[in-house]
Amino acid sequence: MSKKHTIAKEKIDRTKQYDLKEAVDLVKKLVHTKFDETVDLAVRLGIDPKKSDQMVRGSVVLPHGLGKKIRVLVFAKGEKAMDAKNAGADFVGAEDLVEKIQGGWVDFDKVVATPDLMGLVGKLGKVLGPRGLMPNPKSGTVTFEVAKAVKDITAGKADYRAEKAGVVHVSIGKVSFESDKLLDNAITVIKSIEKAKPSTSKGKYLKKVSISSTMGVGVPVNVSSVAST
Repeated sequence: MSKKHTIAKEKIDRTKQYDLKEAVDLVKKLVHTKFDETVDLAVRLGIDPKKSDQMVRGSVVLPHGLGKKIRVLVFAKGEKAMDAKNAGADFVGAEDLVEKIQGGWVDFDKVVATPDLMGLVGKLGKVLGPRGLMPNPKSGTVTFEVAKAVKDITAGKADYRAEKAGVVHVSIGKVSFESDKLLDNAITVIKSIEKAKPSTSKGKYLKKVSISSTMGVGVPVNVSSVAST
């Protein structure tokens, strides 16, 4: 742990849970690197992720985007391929892209595919799966509405999924963002996660929330202040 990281950690009152706005301001204040760090939200949920009916997964378009260029690859043919290109997709194709990816090329951030090409895309499961890039209907990345999917992603669409421990990690922007913009993005994500609550989940749903920057310290957030946003 670096000296700067230790100093930043000492500035957080571990006996206190900060309201969301305070937490955002503190994360920005404690940044000690020279690059524009990403700000992440971590939400521990009251679910049993081992049960398929309690899996929490979704996506949401952040009102102020993510603050970075997202390279979108689309598997489509014919008219849908043209739609994707017109919407701003960086790479569009079918068999040619499969061959290129199988050859080791992975210079893209998101993948969209039309349903009729998922059989073809399935060949890339071992490459795309571990990287979290496999298109999925639940995240809106398997669709014939490729233009909308591309526009949503480039506008700042954030995908989330509960991990094995029942924790959801979502990026909500950059530390260079104004506090109000990070706050808006955080609230948008939290509301989306609340809407995604499984009907079989009992008891307290939002159990623990924290916010941090890439190299920063996690700031604990008062869950009741989050739930009332």
